[in-house]
Amino acid sequence: MNWTRRTFLTGAAAAPLFAQRRGKKGDAPGPKPNILLIMADEVPSWVLGCYGNQEIPTPNIDRMAAGGSRFVRSFACTPAATPNRITLLSGRTPRQHGLHDAGAALPASFASEKLLSDVLSQNGYRCGYAGLWDAASGAPGHGFSSAGTAISGKGSGAEAVTSQALAFLDEQKKDAPFFLALSYPSPMLLQQSSAKQFHARFASAKFESYGTMPVSAHAALGKEYLSDTLGNLRKYAAGLTELDGQLAALPGKLLAKGLFDNTLVVFTGTSGHLLGRHGLWGDGRASNPPNMYDEAVGVPMIWQWPGMFPVQAARPEVVSAYDVFPTLCSAAGLKADAKSLCGRDFLQVVMNRVPAQKKSWSDLVFADMGDTEMARDNYYKVIIRDGGQGSNEFYDLRQDSLEKNNRYDNPGYVTVRDTMAKSLADWRQTYA
Repeated sequence: MNWTRRTFLTGAAAAPLFAQRRGKKGDAPGPKPNILLIMADEVPSWVLGCYGNQEIPTPNIDRMAAGGSRFVRSFACTPAATPNRITLLSGRTPRQHGLHDAGAALPASFASEKLLSDVLSQNGYRCGYAGLWDAASGAPGHGFSSAGTAISGKGSGAEAVTSQALAFLDEQKKDAPFFLALSYPSPMLLQQSSAKQFHARFASAKFESYGTMPVSAHAALGKEYLSDTLGNLRKYAAGLTELDGQLAALPGKLLAKGLFDNTLVVFTGTSGHLLGRHGLWGDGRASNPPNMYDEAVGVPMIWQWPGMFPVQAARPEVVSAYDVFPTLCSAAGLKADAKSLCGRDFLQVVMNRVPAQKKSWSDLVFADMGDTEMARDNYYKVIIRDGGQGSNEFYDLRQDSLEKNNRYDNPGYVTVRDTMAKSLADWRQTYA
């Protein structure tokens, strides 16, 4: 077909309708789905339109959410992009896979780490990787037969990632499934080469809803951006607009190739970003000691699979980055090795079906960064530092969603605090 802007916009706007075309609930599963995993560095859920923020338009991400299911409470396993990216691909915590920061050398054991691409490539999938891979190891390897990791070149870094992805999709055929992982750089990197019109769009924006605060006494990495918080918010907005615009080409290519109907698409962030909230700029490393604010660990989690997932759905379950690996294995008809994984398969949940084992979903997730650890559920969050000997925190999220009142020493919360701390200690011992 001749793919024009008009036909793409028509098709993209109809994505929620496309998502309802296949079969009915209970139908026998079809062929193995193609899997498109889109990861974006330093994109928290709270800045996106589909999560309620209207300061920066994100129409393409919002369209994905409208055409599928969005988890309202989704969290990184660690509030830093590089190690959490590996958690998304492996299902294992940073303490297990051994990568804790950007640019750090991978441990020798990483060669035997089993990534999603290893599992899928051994089961008939052609695996491709496009975009940022900032572990100090060159190309990803691990079953990726096609890997482009440059983020510079003609145009912006986002354009380079998208170009690599479209080239891979051009090679795919309906008779063989594929797995394509995309990794987009942070909007703060993308804004350096964003088109002038994106910067001009936010030249007078005030971002009054963002709730920025004076520089925190604990500010560390990224502190220099707080000397001009508003100016840097405008730059971030330009970069996020650039990223969102690039995502428009992906469903268009899938539709043009006849692959849309059998492609499971996931969009998520590898880490959040504080953007001046709490007087900090960046992720968990923005403060000393590291922080676990929701702005830093909360990430979008959007799943779209035509005819299989409900559309325009908002899932209330609390999920983590470490749940993605077992869930995508399940979608491909494979079983993940549960012995070494703390993640859970939420495929039946996102399909809006009662899980076969009829167990209720536990809304308790964990995260860590160095000696700072977090346990969070729908109502409370506990942060333990240095094995309990550091500056610990406890928040009642029902009354204090912005995490401004530390209630760790409040006797009224001792029982729930200690119960969550015990669960966190058990998680540490099992998955360290």
